Amino acid sequence: MMRNFIRSITLMSILGLSILSAFSARAAAVTYSNFGSQNSDSYSFTATSTGQINAYFHGATAAYANTLTMLVNGVATPETSEGVFHNHSSQVGDFLNLGFVNQGDVITFQLNVLTTGRTWSSDHSLNSDQVNHVFSTSFGGDVENNIPAGTYVGFEDLIRGGDFDYDDEAFVFTNISAVPEPETYAMLLAGLLMISYQLRRTKMVKFSV
Repeated sequence: MMRNFIRSITLMSILGLSILSAFSARAAAVTYSNFGSQNSDSYSFTATSTGQINAYFHGATAAYANTLTMLVNGVATPETSEGVFHNHSSQVGDFLNLGFVNQGDVITFQLNVLTTGRTWSSDHSLNSDQVNHVFSTSFGGDVENNIPAGTYVGFEDLIRGGDFDYDDEAFVFTNISAVPEPETYAMLLAGLLMISYQLRRTKMVKFSV
């Protein structure tokens, strides 16, 4: 009985250490704040300067098997045409050179969902379900995992967006900029106009009382 007790304690200790190491291996957290809803921001990615685009594996939560492809002006780079960063074998901080670009080149990222045979693009107009499958934001860097500052891009790998967590597979890219599409600015302007209208209406009601 004592032997079984010791074995249980040992197994619990090993499990605890595994959990601690898993947490310590995670990259600096990036969270999509509107979990469960489609990201209303669409992005146009462009090369910031002439040179290489480097990518770092930030993490993955997906059960599906996924890889990444990068297209420059609509053509997959030789380095990524077969898909890179398999989410079930890549480690946080893994680095790859995705290919050479010229300043201003249009960059499109593509998540290849090997499990279902579907492909989701960072340009949602190219997706069969017309859903935005990416969330992007600036990334300040993660010294512990050797990930520099850059542009974070997280993918949702389920058709029609699934749970919209945008962390099924995530990367940090250098030498690219993410510019919101005009429709995003239009939505922002509409929101500001609505707020302005509500404030104005509130003032009118206040003065009429």
